[in-house]
Amino acid sequence: MAVPLPLAGKTALVTGATSGIGLVTARELACLGARVLLVGRDAARAEQAQADIQLAAGPEAHVHVKRFDLSLIRNVQSLADELLRELNQLDILVNNAGIMPGAFTLTEEGHELSWATNHLAPYALTNLLLPLLDAAGRARVVTVSSMAHWVGEIEANREVRNSPDKYSWLTAYADSKLANILFTQELAHRLDLTGITANCLHPGMVNTGLIRADTSTVMKALWSMGRPFMITPEQGARTSVYLASAPEVGGISGRYFANCRPARSSNRAQNRTEAARLWRISAEETGIE
Repeated sequence: MAVPLPLAGKTALVTGATSGIGLVTARELACLGARVLLVGRDAARAEQAQADIQLAAGPEAHVHVKRFDLSLIRNVQSLADELLRELNQLDILVNNAGIMPGAFTLTEEGHELSWATNHLAPYALTNLLLPLLDAAGRARVVTVSSMAHWVGEIEANREVRNSPDKYSWLTAYADSKLANILFTQELAHRLDLTGITANCLHPGMVNTGLIRADTSTVMKALWSMGRPFMITPEQGARTSVYLASAPEVGGISGRYFANCRPARSSNRAQNRTEAARLWRISAEETGIE
C-alpha cells in the first residue's frame, strides 16, 4: 500500500515560480504531494516550468499556472479575486517573487519598482488571501527576504522613495528586504490567535537570474566575481521548502530563518514599532488593510 505524501491534499501558491529558487520550491512542494499553483509573468517560461515540475513530480501531480505581473497592485488584486473564486482553501503561500533593481523605474501605479515587487505585492497578496488561508485551518505564509536587510531602512516619505535623485539600487533592494521581515513580524502578531503562521528567510547567495539587463555595471561585475562562491537554486530553496512543509515548524511564527534554522536579524528588523509603522504605510499605498 502506497504511503501518502506529506503534503497530499494541500494547496500551495508560489510566486516567482518560473525560475531559480521559486521553480525549485514549487517543484519540491509538488513532489511532496501538494497541488501547486505557479505565478509568473512570462507565458513561455511558465509553461516550461509547469512541464518540468509535472515531469519531476509525476503524472498524478496537479500543477497549474497563473500569469500575472505582480509589480502592479491591480494585478495582485486580479490574481486574488481569481483564487478566491476557484479555491476553497490555501494551505501554503510562498512569497518568493522578487527583483534586484536596475535603473530607477516607477510602475504605472507610481511605486518604485523593487518596492512594489518585493514588498507591496506580498503585503497585498497575503492580506487578500487571508480568507483562504484561514479556511485551511493551519496554513503557512513563507516570505523570501535576504541578509541585505541589514543595511536597509524604511523611508516613510513616498516622494523621497520615488525620487530619482535619492535612488540607489542597493538601498532600494535592502529596504525592500527589510520590509519583508517587518511585514512578517507584524503579520505574525496580527494572526497570533489564528492557525496561520508567518515566517521569512534568507536563501543564501544563490546563482539565479536576479540580475536584470538594466542592473548597474558595478553590480554586474560584483555578481560575476561572486558567482563561483554562490550556491545552486536547489540549495537556496531548501529553507523555503522547510518552512512550507516541515512538521517541526508548524507552530513557529514571526521568525527569520537561514539554512533551515532560526537566524539573527538586524535590530531594525526586530523593531515592533517600525513593523506597525510599515503596515500603515503599506495599507495607505496599496489601499488594502
